[in-house]
Amino acid sequence: MINTQSVSHALRQNIGRVVVGKEEVVDLLFIALICRGHVLIEDVPGVGKTTLASAMARSLDCSFKRIQFTPDVTPSDITGFSIVNFKTGELEYKPGAVMSQIVLADEINRTSPKTQSSLLEVMEEGQTTVDGVTYPMPQPFIVLATQNPVDFVGTYPLPEAQLDRFFMRVSIGYPSADEEADILSRYTAGARPMEELRPICSAEDILLLQQQLSSVRASREVRAYISLIAAASRRHSALQLGISTRGAIFLLRAAQACAMLDGRDYVLPEDVQEMAQPVLAHRIVLSPEARMRNMTAAKVLENVIASVKVPVRLP
Repeated sequence: MINTQSVSHALRQNIGRVVVGKEEVVDLLFIALICRGHVLIEDVPGVGKTTLASAMARSLDCSFKRIQFTPDVTPSDITGFSIVNFKTGELEYKPGAVMSQIVLADEINRTSPKTQSSLLEVMEEGQTTVDGVTYPMPQPFIVLATQNPVDFVGTYPLPEAQLDRFFMRVSIGYPSADEEADILSRYTAGARPMEELRPICSAEDILLLQQQLSSVRASREVRAYISLIAAASRRHSALQLGISTRGAIFLLRAAQACAMLDGRDYVLPEDVQEMAQPVLAHRIVLSPEARMRNMTAAKVLENVIASVKVPVRLP
């Protein structure tokens, strides 16, 4: 078995040579990768989203591609297309930009809903079908989609049903003053840390970690705790749309991965609470009254979790 803690620590250190002070975000991306999930990074331009994705790909010895979404990007640009080989007279598949192990879908809300759907289909199925032929994605496979704030001009916000397919939503955020000073000093010295990154584990190691996830035990009490959180969200007065069953399943998987990173083979209620915000906050929809009162999804989710009794019995 692979020691998840060792890999996680090495990944934080390696990526920290390029991206300063974002250890928590690195852990969340690693958890999503272990859980075979995809991540929506909602943030303003210029905070290091592309750098983070590229550093993660180099650290894991995985292939990496970036798709810059614009209104004229078509579904075939994403999934690929067939073209006639004039020498043989047969159709040949030309892979699209999504055929990579780590894919950065940059500014996904700047492209049309039809193109968004083509990417989300690949994320859900782990494969793409072109002219009746199915092509599996290389494994491990993760999409890191970035999204500008929804009030930016020229954007197509993702519908709730599509948001629900993302395993988690995270925000990188601006660096602190000290962290930014560290970043500026590196560029002043002319350092190129990205080019110096070396893999700390292989794609095969990640696949083994994904298999180990199922060995992490979640007791009946912990599973019931997650179910009660989902049920409480569906009847909360400030919510128009509560947590889906898919969201509850994803929360359980994330809690299992969180336990792995902590060196345990069982899930605690604290793991559920720690993963609740990144996994659930983007799945709930505030009621009109809650929006008028300037309530946030994060705050409402805190209230929902606080209203559910924490199980006492340990796994």
